[in-house]
Amino acid sequence: MSHRQKIIVKGVVQGVGFRPFVYNLARSLNLKGYVNNSSKGVTIEIEGEGSRAFLERLREEAPPLSQIVSVDVSELPYHGYRDFRILESEDEGSFTLISADVSVCQDCFREMLDGNDRRYLYPFINCTNCGPRYTITKSVPYDRPNTTMAVFTMCPDCTREYDDPANRRFHAQPNACPVCGPQVALRVKGQKSKVKSQKHPIPETVNLLRMGKIVAIKGLGGFHIACDALNREAVERLRLKKRKSNKPFALMAPDIDTVKRFCEVSPEEENLLLSNRRPIVLLRKKPDNRLPDAISPLNPCIGFMLPYTPLHYLLFYHPVDGGKQEGNDISNPPSPPFKKGGDVGGYRKGEDVLDVTKKRDFWDVGHQGSLSDPTLVKGDRGGFFDGNKMFIPNFEALVMTSGNISEEPIVIDNDEAIEKLSGIADAFLLHNRDIFMRVDDSVVRVLSQKSKVTSEGFHHSSFNPQVSTYFIRRSRGYVPDVVLLHDEGPEVLGCGADIKNIFTLTKGSFAIPSQHIGDMENYETLQFFEESLRNLMSVYRVNPVALAHDLHPMYLSTQWALRQEGLQKIGIQHHYAHVASVMAERGIKHKVIGVAFDGTGFGGDGTLWGGEFLIADLMGFRRAGHLKYAPLPGGENAIREPWRIAVSYIREIAGEEVLPYLDSIGFVEKYGADQIDTLLKIIANRQFSPLSSGIGRLFDGISALMGVCDRNTFEGEAAIALEAVAAPGVAEDYPVDIKFREVMEVDFSPAILGIIREMQDGKDNGLISAKFHNTVIAAISRVVEKLSLLHGISDIVLCGGVFQNLYLLERTIERLQSAGMSVFIHDKVPTNDAGISLGQAYIIRERLKEGKL
Repeated sequence: MSHRQKIIVKGVVQGVGFRPFVYNLARSLNLKGYVNNSSKGVTIEIEGEGSRAFLERLREEAPPLSQIVSVDVSELPYHGYRDFRILESEDEGSFTLISADVSVCQDCFREMLDGNDRRYLYPFINCTNCGPRYTITKSVPYDRPNTTMAVFTMCPDCTREYDDPANRRFHAQPNACPVCGPQVALRVKGQKSKVKSQKHPIPETVNLLRMGKIVAIKGLGGFHIACDALNREAVERLRLKKRKSNKPFALMAPDIDTVKRFCEVSPEEENLLLSNRRPIVLLRKKPDNRLPDAISPLNPCIGFMLPYTPLHYLLFYHPVDGGKQEGNDISNPPSPPFKKGGDVGGYRKGEDVLDVTKKRDFWDVGHQGSLSDPTLVKGDRGGFFDGNKMFIPNFEALVMTSGNISEEPIVIDNDEAIEKLSGIADAFLLHNRDIFMRVDDSVVRVLSQKSKVTSEGFHHSSFNPQVSTYFIRRSRGYVPDVVLLHDEGPEVLGCGADIKNIFTLTKGSFAIPSQHIGDMENYETLQFFEESLRNLMSVYRVNPVALAHDLHPMYLSTQWALRQEGLQKIGIQHHYAHVASVMAERGIKHKVIGVAFDGTGFGGDGTLWGGEFLIADLMGFRRAGHLKYAPLPGGENAIREPWRIAVSYIREIAGEEVLPYLDSIGFVEKYGADQIDTLLKIIANRQFSPLSSGIGRLFDGISALMGVCDRNTFEGEAAIALEAVAAPGVAEDYPVDIKFREVMEVDFSPAILGIIREMQDGKDNGLISAKFHNTVIAAISRVVEKLSLLHGISDIVLCGGVFQNLYLLERTIERLQSAGMSVFIHDKVPTNDAGISLGQAYIIRERLKEGKL
């Protein structure tokens, strides 16, 4: 007697080609029944003899973009289905996981370059394996009427594809073509800032960029502001207009070979660049990189990404009639962004190399050769090879910085872009596919092989070759991916901090971190926080019963949290939340030693903390050690001008004899006797000088003391510059004074005196920086080893924005592991303040479960 099985598949299983996969698999096994999308995930019923094989192959052969979390199977009475069908979606009031936005796939890329294809050069080509997801989703289930594509009625050809289970565009919700889908338009400012439309928007945009113009370009999750990265004048003008001071610009290159001409790229960094998530990857510059200094001043790294939308690729490779670049006619399709056989280069069709040198009418698609089956040709610069010539892209690299002003959120609306960005951009490349959720680009680094840590829990080895992504900013391509919390729990909200804000919701066994919200400094960002929260609560059907917030009373996020009615609320200390965030990723609930290092966070005693050693579990924490307090003269002014911090530290060491020290290192001459005298009076009187134990501020002060960087034009600039000059291969360190008592105190005064002496002796900054870093590492190790011995704890958490410093992070991990410790760090959310909300949510969720809120 045949039986019926009902199968619920949960995870990222909608909008990724899962239903056609199930349909074809069931038919190949002669099974009867149905499959449909529901708010739980994907629901399947099958009858027939091949059910066991079906379940095995369901996991093994699932579509590449799917992420199966669970497969629940129940037995039901025989129904007597006569065939296998795909049914309409159902909304059962539950929730399902949504796919993040995905870069253009190889199949779509080929079609876009095939002159015989109806989507030739179409900038919105997509299928079930690629394209927009989260940024266009208004509600679930993920069906076209619930997306911003609902306003575009599919033409007969697109409808046939959409309805055909054998077609890779079957139920591809953003499916479109030039006949029925979104379109681009170019608006160029005239002499009186009047805008006008251009006939051929993409080639005209290319020409404007070549002329050194700045163009605002509407992308997947918002606007970019772009210019030619090799045009020094354009880059400097953009920096002046955007008022970005020294904050690095992100770059986009056409292919991986081009990136390698500018930067060192490891195999793991290459894999990240080529992944379908397409983050910005921070890479070390090559000495002869040829990029203008204004791209990334005082920074050894550049953030590069590869194109992730068809529109991006067309900026690099759209034919432009009559254009010239390095002596070649620019009529070249692109070198592929995909790896095949280990090569990255041009295309070969069969035995014939495509001839792209012939003049042609670029608006007659029939003149373009087919690229239905390209293979790669190795080339040192990408592009097409015609036997004797390599045809290069329109640009080697484009600056692609976020399209926003004055720390406001990234712009997503056409009219808003023209209104807000006209003071920056000379032109606007727009389109009419609405962005529902704004999402910035993600930014990541790659850890060295020896520093990769386990993602599976505290009981495993600390080394795991599969883990290397270290987030600086987690947004496009990763949101709304969830963090698995290993057990069920109540629905709560972690509001995060005000710097680099991300909030986190929980649902069932998942935590759902939001996209990058930004610094909560204005009403616009608070609005963005609220609209993103409403969207994620709606999409994931979350109804929080409690929320957690930072203790800082002046944070907008704290003030917003306290205004919410009908929810239990709890304030969570900033650095405790940092530690708990790593614990959430790893599923840890027992006591750990947390080393939480950042600039400043509101402490439990009214001072500013930031160099903290905590003994913590989810029920509470004890401050077991910290950096010695030092005043920050002028408060926020000291953070912006860290030479003030250097003066403060020297004043704490030398007392009334401070002036000879300051004179010996050139501070009196550089900053003026009057300004130094005023600053010393402020410190002595403790006026406008809050006490801080923040080690981030110490890094800033040392950077200024050494003359590396004495002003922070963006957060962390001085510390980043200090890391940049650290020489490799240095083993020495400076002395440090640690008072081993109930709450340990780490005093770097001996190290500061050692630095001053070596500066006076003319020692190299690279040596001094490396020795200072080594001193911090040694201090961490000494305190942690003592606390481990006292408390019998060997699981160590490293967290906080200071651990974005890879010199510090990697060597600290190595040092602690050599002492027998298990070390845990982030790999799912950033270690900076963007990670705090996950820790807040994890703490309040666990306390609610235990009835201890």
